[in-house]
Amino acid sequence: MTQRSGTSKTDLLGDPYQAREEDRIAHLKDVIASVPHIMEILATIRDLDLPDAWLVSGGLYQTVWNVLTGRALLHGIKDFDVIYFDGQDLSYEAEDAVIRRVNDALPEFADLLEVRNQARVHLWYEQRFGRPYRPLDCSMDALTTYAARTHAVAARLKADGTLDIHAPFGLANLFAMRLVPNFTQQNEETYVEKAERMKVLWPELEVVPWQPAV
Repeated sequence: MTQRSGTSKTDLLGDPYQAREEDRIAHLKDVIASVPHIMEILATIRDLDLPDAWLVSGGLYQTVWNVLTGRALLHGIKDFDVIYFDGQDLSYEAEDAVIRRVNDALPEFADLLEVRNQARVHLWYEQRFGRPYRPLDCSMDALTTYAARTHAVAARLKADGTLDIHAPFGLANLFAMRLVPNFTQQNEETYVEKAERMKVLWPELEVVPWQPAV
């Protein structure tokens, strides 16, 4: 998996902020469809029939950044975040069984997969991160809590083979390679840590400082 793409930001959209959101969505679908390992992950998630399951965040936006900058497709990608929502069973054991199912179905990517039931995040989040986290209503509710608005992007493959995209804050910042904070959660530490790591990996990235409105 050392594929590269020579597509540049201007080749895709020109000025991303001047493009229509439907065009940005169409371009994201084109990028995703051109990356075999992303499509394999999406097809596997669909075929496992997990409830409200999506591929989200880094595996998507970082892939786009690699395409925009002509880097190897796996450059800088720590994991592929697979989220689903099962409100019927909030046990660790049930989630662990799903994690093992996904890993078994995608053994080549098992070390890179991060599978989480969004219905139970509030049960462990405060102990791990030191701040409360409200119960979520569905998988896509989780995107509104990400530290950066730019990170809030999700994709899934539908039964007919077409892609479904969800991005509650839009895709302009993603294609502009501009990291913008999200103040719905007090996530400054997380935002700063992620921004520092990403700026090293993608020097082209513009990072908007964390400055919440007073």
